[in-house]
Amino acid sequence: MPERPTSTTKKKIRVLIIDDSAVVRQVLADIIAADPELEVMATAADPFIAADRMKQEVPDVITLDVEMPRMDGITFLQRVMSQHPIPVVICSSLTGKGSETAMRALEYGAVEIIEKPILGSRRFLEESAVRICDTIRAASRVRPRRIAAMKRDIPPKLTADAVIAKATSLAMVRTTEKVVAVGTSTGGTEALRVFLEALPADSPGIVIVQHMPEHFTAAFARRLDGLCRISVKEAQHNESVIPGRALIAPGNRHLLLKRSGARYFVEVKDGPLVCRHRPSVDVLFRSTARYAGANAVGVIMTGMGDDGARGMLEMKEAGAVTIAQNEATSVVFGMPKEAIARGGVNMVLPLDGIAAAVMKNCR
Repeated sequence: MPERPTSTTKKKIRVLIIDDSAVVRQVLADIIAADPELEVMATAADPFIAADRMKQEVPDVITLDVEMPRMDGITFLQRVMSQHPIPVVICSSLTGKGSETAMRALEYGAVEIIEKPILGSRRFLEESAVRICDTIRAASRVRPRRIAAMKRDIPPKLTADAVIAKATSLAMVRTTEKVVAVGTSTGGTEALRVFLEALPADSPGIVIVQHMPEHFTAAFARRLDGLCRISVKEAQHNESVIPGRALIAPGNRHLLLKRSGARYFVEVKDGPLVCRHRPSVDVLFRSTARYAGANAVGVIMTGMGDDGARGMLEMKEAGAVTIAQNEATSVVFGMPKEAIARGGVNMVLPLDGIAAAVMKNCR
């Protein structure tokens, strides 16, 4: 007779893997099975097989490929999120057109994006295994909403030329220009949308690290650029940080703020993983503390782990105003919680109050 689990036994997070590649299904299954907090509920070669399996048992998290036979992953995601929302992590190679498709997945309610394992690369798998499991654990804590509740009107878009033309002259004249540094991870794609949409066209220059795979950040920046009054783009090496524009760190590259006279600019560079991440929020925050000091405002938002906590404390010690997203509005209250615990935060605010606080402290 099998032993009954004790009341102290922690229930594992059950994962349903949906991917048309048998090899990818096996690699993901091995990674998940090796984590003591996770278990593979089932694997499925396409959404039809997955739907039949879900009639018997509902998973805690789904990992979902985008391009599959019989039914594509986006269509399946829409059905899941409109009928019985379950946390979904998109597993995609995110190259070319695929990155745009993955962006639509986020619009339809996917929690996060992870890169599909690159077969034959031991180093890639060793680096990715921890991040894959961390992402699944974080996704299991999310209470996804139905698609109907997520629809919204898109505000009118100002042209980037108008914003940039006004900002360039200011950046060259003043030597005390304010800079906003933002760090976020799991749940951050939606949090950044809310934050950036609320900013006026003349907001201070913004530098952002969002934990994201390579080849994905350009599409993410284009999506935000179409929604916001400010200009939003993927950062390029030596690009100026000017009012009315937000620069997002490219996936798999660190982003540093630098300064030359009156000009702020960014450095995009390779380097080791910092706090298991590249780009790292700590790297951005440390460089901001060094080169902007009291002229900076730091914002840390939803995300798992502690990346950014040390750097935010350095920013505060350098005289910057520092803001953390509160627990109630965070998808995962990991990064903000760690920054608060280290004493690096001046204000803890709900997501919809961060933009106003940033503007107040930049004027």
